[in-house]
Amino acid sequence: LIIISGLLAWKFRVFCWRRKSFTEVELNQTGITTVRIRKYSFETIKTATDTFSERNKLGRGGFGEVYKGVLPDKRKVAVKRLFRRSRQGEKEFKNEVVVVAKLQHKNLVRILGFSVKGDEKILVYEFVPNKSLDFFLFDPTNQGQLDWTTRYKIIGGIGRGILYLHQDSPLKVIHRDLKVDNILLEDDMNPKIADFGMAKICGMDQTTENTSRVAGTEGYMAPEYMELGQFSVKSDVYSFGVLVLEIICGKRNRSFLPSGLNLVTHAWRLWRDGTPLQLLDTTIADSCPSGEVTRCIHIALLCVQKDPADRPDMWTIMSWLTNNTISLPVPKTPGYFIPNTTPYQSTLRTDSHFINDRT
Repeated sequence: LIIISGLLAWKFRVFCWRRKSFTEVELNQTGITTVRIRKYSFETIKTATDTFSERNKLGRGGFGEVYKGVLPDKRKVAVKRLFRRSRQGEKEFKNEVVVVAKLQHKNLVRILGFSVKGDEKILVYEFVPNKSLDFFLFDPTNQGQLDWTTRYKIIGGIGRGILYLHQDSPLKVIHRDLKVDNILLEDDMNPKIADFGMAKICGMDQTTENTSRVAGTEGYMAPEYMELGQFSVKSDVYSFGVLVLEIICGKRNRSFLPSGLNLVTHAWRLWRDGTPLQLLDTTIADSCPSGEVTRCIHIALLCVQKDPADRPDMWTIMSWLTNNTISLPVPKTPGYFIPNTTPYQSTLRTDSHFINDRT
């Protein structure tokens, strides 16, 4: 009886905690209706992460650090603590929270709530147990878990998630920071796109936007965004193309190639020379359907075309991936193509977060 009474009391406390922790946030300027979303106290998050202890740290991104946490109801969560130097104000931060809360898809990480106290700004996400794609893709000890069937499944899942953002969600969203580090994997290797800190909402009829502050990860940013500050859904398509090439070859986009070449140039040269399968990760080369791999390389090269108008949209890409009877256009020279054959010293750093305030 005592045990039952204690259990009921604990459940009642959890129920009360859940009920009082919801808040309503309204975002009138984007036309989004009021969203009911949980606001956690900073003390709750601090306790959940054991005061943001190093042993609970899952990773570090361009705008903050991510920790594993356990809430009072015993649910595991991922807690993103933004750097205090972040340029996001409290209002903009809450707006971002509400926008992400409106996005519900099996290939997007789900946000559970947020916390704000002074200059502390925190996002609380569902906990995805299998870490990020780069943990498996670039680690020789883990690569064996990614056979071609799994990699193809991951490519399709990422594509479906981006298609939802661009076309099928209540909002038209451009992610702007798609990369392997921002692809989380569930136990069954279902991919989930994470980190919407740089995401932008566009009008459904709007094709291109400009920004004076270019931010993202070098190697994944489209040429028009990196050089001119112009971004669109086609910028995400470029990033997706780089992602696909990385998944196929099992190496980072600019960290492994001979003569300092970037991955896009390397892939294009192999394609041009009629040897695209030389790009394939050698650990899975013997067990891959060559036609399917070649088609994925072909699609990736169409995604990284220099001119955004030459890149397909995500609906077309998913049609190509799911129906191999559809003929593909001939790819043109991609963006960031390095034409010379002499060793090339990149002006870009290794995979790092890039911020440039344009004047």
